[in-house]
Amino acid sequence: MKAVHFGAGNIGRGFLGQLYSDSGFETTFIEAVPSVVDALNSKGRYLIHIAEETPNSVWVERVSAVHASHSSAVAIAISNADVASTAVGVNVLPKIAETLAAGVALRFESQVRPLDIIVCENLLNAGPFLREQVRSYLPPKWHDALDQQIGFVEASIGRMVPIVPPSKREEDPLWIAVEAYCELPVDVDAFRGPIPPIKHLKPITPFGAYVERKLYIHNQGHATAAYLGYLSGYEYVWQAVEDPSIREVVGLAMSSAALALSRKHGLNLVDLNEHVQDLLHRFGNRALGDQVLRVAADPLRKLSANDRFMGAIRMCLENEVDPAYLAKGAAAALRFDPLSDPSAVSLQQMITVSGVEAVVRQLADRVDVADSVLREV
Repeated sequence: MKAVHFGAGNIGRGFLGQLYSDSGFETTFIEAVPSVVDALNSKGRYLIHIAEETPNSVWVERVSAVHASHSSAVAIAISNADVASTAVGVNVLPKIAETLAAGVALRFESQVRPLDIIVCENLLNAGPFLREQVRSYLPPKWHDALDQQIGFVEASIGRMVPIVPPSKREEDPLWIAVEAYCELPVDVDAFRGPIPPIKHLKPITPFGAYVERKLYIHNQGHATAAYLGYLSGYEYVWQAVEDPSIREVVGLAMSSAALALSRKHGLNLVDLNEHVQDLLHRFGNRALGDQVLRVAADPLRKLSANDRFMGAIRMCLENEVDPAYLAKGAAAALRFDPLSDPSAVSLQQMITVSGVEAVVRQLADRVDVADSVLREV
């Protein structure tokens, strides 16, 4: 069985690569960093370090790589794949669509057969979005086949993978550390072929509520801890959640989103609150060493209308839940100002030019959501 994965970064090497290896797949990574491509091809395997109280490690076997610029080789890999996946970041998805389309077209030229692409991105409706991006590059004669034979399967990425320390990257470009959590929920209704035999895959239906759970509870809580941690001068997320005042806000923000999700989708509130407590425990994993600057990165995206803060606040308001603690996280994000983060620099420039109220109203795109945040600014 052959898998093709776009992006040999934290989630690609640190999660999907392990799932494919554990399931007996040969994996071809599509990657733009030459040192990573060369290392994957020369070694053919790499080690994942599991960061927990009793550390251990797992070998990921049967791997190779193709540089993302080698479009013909990428297309051939896609045409021969049994399953594909992406973990490239929301902003890069449109950039891989042309290559994906070329691979799909080549696949259809020989035989129209199904291929499911697992889309591992923090974006609501990531599957339909990528489908339309690929359609724009695909010859019209294959449009019907695209809809019938190519699945764009949304996934919810729960595993946390911190930034690799520069010293480790210099020592080994494939070095990666991850938390022990290893489960990949996917939208079972989006598959066009048989569900591939991938260990730790968790087919879910309906999937929309699960995506919102990940974004509005997990991602939001993680970001809230990071932004409040940044304002308190902490380097690591575990330091932030060990601060009782921050831990309280993070827990209450996630619990507010959980209550709104329960009311919106009829989900079991006890289960959701158990999930909140589990996340607080995982955020406090010292061995993982997850950095505040990594988790807080790109505040403009995290503050956008449908993302983890504004989207969760809107959901709370629509389901008669007080969003005050979520708004505290958003207010902290507005003060995130490291010069090393281009998005943070842009955000602070916007605030300087237009004022914080105008910026919040622009980002929130709803009066009641903006008012909730402005009360905490």
